[in-house]
Amino acid sequence: MAKPEEANPRWIVEERPDATNVNNWHWSEKNATDWSKNKIRGLLTNLEIDEPGLGKCIIHEVESIEGEAFVNNRKAKLIFFYEWNIKAKWKGNLNGEPADKEVEGEIEIPNLSEENGPEEIEVQVTVKKGSGTVVGDALKELLRNKGTTILQNQLAKYIGELREDFAKDLILPTKDSKANQSNTSSNIKHVGKPQVKSNVTGNVNNTTSDSKGKSDAEDSFKTLKLTDSMKCRADELFNVLTMPELVSAFSRSQAVLEAKEGGSFSMFGGNITGTFISLQAPNSIKQKWRFTNWPKDHYSDVSITLEQKSEDTSITLNQTGIPNSDYERTENGWKNYYFESIKRTFGFGATLY
Repeated sequence: MAKPEEANPRWIVEERPDATNVNNWHWSEKNATDWSKNKIRGLLTNLEIDEPGLGKCIIHEVESIEGEAFVNNRKAKLIFFYEWNIKAKWKGNLNGEPADKEVEGEIEIPNLSEENGPEEIEVQVTVKKGSGTVVGDALKELLRNKGTTILQNQLAKYIGELREDFAKDLILPTKDSKANQSNTSSNIKHVGKPQVKSNVTGNVNNTTSDSKGKSDAEDSFKTLKLTDSMKCRADELFNVLTMPELVSAFSRSQAVLEAKEGGSFSMFGGNITGTFISLQAPNSIKQKWRFTNWPKDHYSDVSITLEQKSEDTSITLNQTGIPNSDYERTENGWKNYYFESIKRTFGFGATLY
């Protein structure tokens, strides 16, 4: 007969208040479905995605959360299973736009599961009210880009709390509970990838890093170059870019311009301001150009070149001195609020016959 000290520890009832699941050997399970639904709903409801100088969206209703979540303990190892399909409603508007221009839509997150890291979570955005408009397209892009990162970070919080808080009492204490508690984190079987890191500002914390060996000046500014074509004459496009009533039309807001050397301009509710450096109709426009939230007195240099061709006019934009942190917003702004909006407003994207 084996001596007590030689017995297999799985069969020994230790000196502990409960004598069940000794050494956490047997499979145990905890249903996290209801807790998860409440946690996800709380993290997403009334979440704001705000882009200074552009506009703001808010997720005002989490419409449905379908799926389930469980935490399992086997041999003191925690195994997580969760699979969710989330649908929510959003609304938003651009800065300076009237309330009747408010856009509404839906988002769907179809793949929140332990098989994907937070940065792999997919966010599908649709526009219901305002579809096909400049405002609708702009806000859709805001949600698809900055909004996706903010949503990924919020759902990373859910994953973290599921692993650390909800599951903390699933591994039962032993007589060596102090040692066991100190090693709890190493006993967790993490399925998926670490929390996504982002430099996006919003309702989540930032994580940034500076590269060693580079000066601030090297990393502070970027240069943008864009080309496109418009189905119009060069003089028509020049007028669209310099006449206040035409600029107001494609920008969907009151624009103030003095189209002359040294003349100032203000667009998109004052969010973009600057000065005309030179105008050579119908081929060239040069400006000092800035967003209002850029560092005080900092302007970028914008050069717009128009080239008349047989069937259309090519437009080339060069912009230097863009703050590194605002490069993506600036690029998307020119594409969506200038080029694409001009095409829609004046029909310059249509084929000429």
